[in-house]
This record gives sequence, structure tokens and C-alpha cells, in this order.
Amino acid sequence: MAEFLMPSLGADMTEGTVTRWLVQPGDHVDRGDIVVEVETDKADMEVEIFEAGTIEQLLVPQGEKVPVGTPLAIVATAAAPAARVALPETSGPAPPLAEAPKPAAPSPAAPRPRATPTARIRARELGVDLAAVHGTGVAGAITRQDVEHAALRRAPEPAPRAEGRRLLVSPRARLLAGERGIDLATVTGSGPGGSITAGDVERVAAPTAVAAPSLPSGPAVEVPSGRPRAAGRGPIAALMERSNREIPHYYLGIEVDMSRALDWLKAENRKRPVPDRILASALLLKATALAAHEVPEVNGYFIDGGFQPSATVNLGVAISLRQGGLVAPAILDASAMPLGELMRRLQDLVARARAGRLRASEMSSGTITVTNLGEQGVDFVYGVIYPPQVALVGFGKVTERPWAEAGMLGVRPVITASLAADHRASDGHRGGQFLATVAKLLQEPEHL
Repeated sequence: MAEFLMPSLGADMTEGTVTRWLVQPGDHVDRGDIVVEVETDKADMEVEIFEAGTIEQLLVPQGEKVPVGTPLAIVATAAAPAARVALPETSGPAPPLAEAPKPAAPSPAAPRPRATPTARIRARELGVDLAAVHGTGVAGAITRQDVEHAALRRAPEPAPRAEGRRLLVSPRARLLAGERGIDLATVTGSGPGGSITAGDVERVAAPTAVAAPSLPSGPAVEVPSGRPRAAGRGPIAALMERSNREIPHYYLGIEVDMSRALDWLKAENRKRPVPDRILASALLLKATALAAHEVPEVNGYFIDGGFQPSATVNLGVAISLRQGGLVAPAILDASAMPLGELMRRLQDLVARARAGRLRASEMSSGTITVTNLGEQGVDFVYGVIYPPQVALVGFGKVTERPWAEAGMLGVRPVITASLAADHRASDGHRGGQFLATVAKLLQEPEHL
């Protein structure tokens, strides 16, 4: 037997709420299957299981908040099958048994399609036949995305919702509707198969202005309308306060000529179809990941009074959420990933982060984080390290600046790259080597 525990989905997480179980007792699960959806102060996340076996018992009901480390379920693993109850021994010979009639041979059933638990639930919600879906997951398993793509390929159903028909509602949309007192029967769904998304609920809720409670004595405070304070601000502030208090930061910066990188990117994108084109952000991420692999002192964790370098570069990406707040899920093994695949992973990660569909492994495995504020018009950024990581890399916007090279003065597109690093794990010399490596790699974009 094995216990499936409430995981820590970030250094600032102390508890989580089980919002939906995707499995039931008796279901078989494989390593990496998503089995439960958990709500934290910052986001909703899909949690994987890392033991193959059979779900024996669910210990925490939906809607209950429990601390990190609390057992959520009992799993009978392949190495430890469920215990069998021994029957009491009886004295004397066993009584004769009447010969039972032989049952008719069952007709061979069609093999059950291999699918993740979330895919099976989504298929039931959207009315998709799994036997007709092509799986793109591990060993050909059908994933949730495969089901949703299959639903989109089907002919639309323009007929109005029949009375009594079960509403198709995403978990996030159901939670938002409950919080804001919205009847889901009055909401028109825009998701696959007419399902109601969080955006549909927010559009219905937007016209309904909620009066701010009157403040006690003191100066008047203006409350912005239409944008509630993000629930994740408190945990983020507490984590950053702890980081500033406990981590001896040092900061370095370097200006990088981006002319070669942007020229190469323009030529490369001419060869690619529009959906496969690469953004400059992917070049910055890949250069950071390769540099972190070469300078391991910036890639890892400071835990139990010592630095633990990581063998792989799991690149955390700071993503702002539409409802406010910030998350930093990781692209796993980013340094070994081709540039095109890294771009696809980045797009997928941003989309799922803003849809509240991040996975536990993505939130708990980052080894170094990148924040890019160039789109906001910021020239440079010096960030705060996300503990227990030991470094954070910042990029500003690409701007045209005077640039002298070989005694000649010209104008070049330039970006400022910065490093905030933990002095307990590295020093300015190694930090400078890291930034110099990032700059060098961006001068050779064809090798990224």
C-alpha cells in the first residue's frame, strides 16, 4: 500500500483544497496520471500520481482544505497488492459442494482505450467516444487535449439546450459561479461542445457591480472597479518577504546586442508555417537554460543549509494571470529541448496557467526562474529569488541604442539581461560568467 499525499506545489504553499477527484476507488492509475484537481491561494492545479496501482480509498472529500503532506488517498501498488482477508479455518472435512453450472462463455469485449483519468471524465462531459480518438500521450494514451480536439472536430450543435440536459461546466467556472452567486443555467457556454468556461462566467458577472464595504475611520481609499484583488497576492508577498529576509542577494546586469539573434529569427521564421514560428522569448529562454547548464552554481536549490545543484535545467517562467497574481511553472529539462519544441511548451504553459490547468510537477520542480517584462515596456528588471531556488534571470525590452564595435559607432537592438543570485551558492565571478555565456549564446542563435 502507498499513501498519495497533498503535495507542495510551491515554496509558499502550506495547504490546498481538493476541488475535484478524477478517479474513484477501484480505478487503475499509471505513473503520471492526473488524479485530482487542487486549489491553492494562487491557482487551480492538476496533480499527478507517481505510483502505478489501484485506488483503494479516497481519504479527503471534495471541497475540504488540508495541509501539505496530508494523505489524500490509499493506493494498492503493483509491489504491494491489496491485502486479502483470510477466512477462518473449520475443523473436519469440507462439506461436499454442489457442482455449479458452467456459465456461458462471454463474448469477447472490445479492448478498453488507454486514456488518462482526466481524458475519461472530459470524454463523458463532451460526449466523445474514446474508441474514435487518437492518443498522443505516453504509449499512445489519450489525453484531455486529445478529447477536446476530437470534440472541436465534431459538427457543432446549434440546437438550444434541452430541459434537464446536464450542463457541461469546467471546474474553475463552477467555482466562480458559486463565489459570485451566478446560476449556471443562465450562462451560454463558449467551450468545446458548448461547455461553460471561467471566461463565460466572468462575462456574466462583469456587469454586476458589487459595492465595496464601507471602511472604518481613516483616509478615503479608492477601490478599482471591475478588478478584484488577486487571491495570490498574499502568499506571493509573504514568499518575497522571506526571500529578501533570508537570501543574501547580489545583482549583476549585462547589455546584449540582439541584431544577429533577430536577423536569424526573421530568416528562420520565413521557412516555418505560421503556427510553428518562434518568438524572441524562446531564444532568451533557451540561452538561459544552456548557460545554467554550463554554470551549475545558479541552477538548483539551497536546502538544509547547503546548495544542491540540479542535473537538469527546469526553467521556471514567470506568468502573470488575467485575474491578477503571478505563477512560475517550469519547462522541464529545457536545456535539452529543441528550440521549436521549447516554443510550443511555452505557449502551452502560458495557456494552461491562465486557464487554471497547471500540473503539480510544473509548479514544484523549477531550478531557476526567468522573468521577462519587455512587453510591458520595462528596460531592465532586477527580481527577487524564488526560494529554494538560488537565481532569477530578468529580461527587459529590446530597444535601439548607440553601440560601438571595432571603433565604429552605430545603432543596434539591445536588451538588458540581469541576474539576481544567492551569495551562499555562487559569487559575482560565476554570476558574471553565467551572464557572459547568455550573451555569447545569443550571438550564435543558429546553435540554440
